[in-house]
Amino acid sequence: MLHRLSLTELSGRLARREVSAREALESCFAQIDRVDPQVKAFLSIDRTDALAQAEAADRGLASGEAATRPLLGVPIALKDVLCHRGQPVGCASKILEGFISPYDGTVVEKLKAAGAVLFGRLNMDEFAMGSSTENSAYGTSLNPWDTTRIPGGSSGGCAVAVAANEAFATIGSDTGGSIRQPAALCGCVGVKPTYGRVSRYGLVAFASSLDQIGPFTKTVADAALLLETISGHDRRDSTSLTAPVPRYRDALGSKSLKGLKLGVVKEFQVGGLDPEVESSVAAAVKHLESLGAEIREVSLPHSDYAAATYYILAPAEASANLARFDGVRYGRRVEGPDPFELNSRTRGAGFGPEVKRRIILGTYVLSSGYYDAYYLRAQKVRTLISNDFNKAFGEVDAILSPTAPTPAFRVGEKASDPLQMYLSDIFTISCNLAGICGLSVPCGFTSSPKLPIGLQLLGRPLGEETLLRIADAYEQTTPWHREVAPLG
Repeated sequence: MLHRLSLTELSGRLARREVSAREALESCFAQIDRVDPQVKAFLSIDRTDALAQAEAADRGLASGEAATRPLLGVPIALKDVLCHRGQPVGCASKILEGFISPYDGTVVEKLKAAGAVLFGRLNMDEFAMGSSTENSAYGTSLNPWDTTRIPGGSSGGCAVAVAANEAFATIGSDTGGSIRQPAALCGCVGVKPTYGRVSRYGLVAFASSLDQIGPFTKTVADAALLLETISGHDRRDSTSLTAPVPRYRDALGSKSLKGLKLGVVKEFQVGGLDPEVESSVAAAVKHLESLGAEIREVSLPHSDYAAATYYILAPAEASANLARFDGVRYGRRVEGPDPFELNSRTRGAGFGPEVKRRIILGTYVLSSGYYDAYYLRAQKVRTLISNDFNKAFGEVDAILSPTAPTPAFRVGEKASDPLQMYLSDIFTISCNLAGICGLSVPCGFTSSPKLPIGLQLLGRPLGEETLLRIADAYEQTTPWHREVAPLG
């Protein structure tokens, strides 16, 4: 059952030469062969390249490189939005079908330097636009706890691969909850770092002021190790922060939260919250209090405007970023009698319905006569939302909430109602608007069917160390992370 080890456990066994990198990778392949036809997490796998990486890692392990390369030999899979040289990067879209990345993104470079064996392209909502992975041009990934249900999105394939034990960890992206929400719905740990903590160089852009790359893992300790590896300043990303990267693992290990103040948000008591989600999160808050944390109520008075603000700003940025897919430079090309028709036909054939919807909406809010009424006003509200968090973090060290308002819903249940789908991210989007960090950790299950529930922790900018400490203490003293999905 090698594939069920955590990343940290595997890393230790590899360093002690108890198992080889090739054996670890082949355990992933065997599990993928067994369960992926049912859960559909992967879009493609270059097994030849991955095995060559594993053999190189085994040579490194034999020569003692594990002491300086903490991920040496560990198989990790990537969301299909991250550039990995020589591998396809298609964003689960027909418009990039067949495109091969000519370079490595910074996160991929850092993972390679740490010794990770990078394999596989993971399914996602097209161009990261969605909350269920139903917007992929290549079919929906399915939740390994119940394959009639969605895994969340947009990084649905990332969450599925971890929950189904097809990879020891995965790397995704979060623009409005796309790491935390699927992590919650699939029962794994997901971290959205502070904006600028992790370089976006090599991430295909959705909304550049909101996007962040982060890990999906089986445990908080795994997340700390991965976040430590991929964080840091990058001159190729103008928004990258220069702050030094802490050794996040040093924050872990204590089961006491004495001295920490944790906030529950008055405005997050919303209608539509599933009763079992509400009770599980309430129980998690009480448990954190029992570990020594002081619980306080805080106010985020402009949180009611977060969804409306997000769905103006994110589509506006998407409409600009996706203008580069024009049938001329790269990707799919549908010929036309003139440049206008070439562009129109290429984009019409290449983009799916949700991407088209957001491009149209984004172009509208940026157009003459509407810019001030929508886009400029949304930017002002974004500032108010950020100020609310700054004030709250003057009173507490972290904020607690549900990650998602409901457990995983059935495939197709919200596909015809974009507004209901958008509200799946109601607790996560304000984190991206404010540029702060967030984390989801398993905190329970619904009764029937048995589906995971996630607790969200939100922290001040560069507050990842505190979030990991809280989540680790919670994880060590609760059983939820030890549960295995039926297809795990």
